[in-house]
Amino acid sequence: MSRCLISNNIRKLRFYTHEMTQQELADRTGVTRQTIIAIENGKYSPTLDLAFRIARVFNTQLEEVFSYMPEQNPDKE
Repeated sequence: MSRCLISNNIRKLRFYTHEMTQQELADRTGVTRQTIIAIENGKYSPTLDLAFRIARVFNTQLEEVFSYMPEQNPDKE
């Protein structure tokens, strides 16, 4: 069985958006700064709703913020 690994460009997008802080992004999306930190570090995958809210803050498509790549199980190949 394969898993999906989700990566994101939040840190880069924050930098290019007037160096937005994690707290500013958290305030604009209605979550805590700790949640933003966990998402940026790949320790937490946001809900679909939150992912869209984050994309909306940056005025971009969801695919510009998040990407996923299936993790292949080497035993199955």
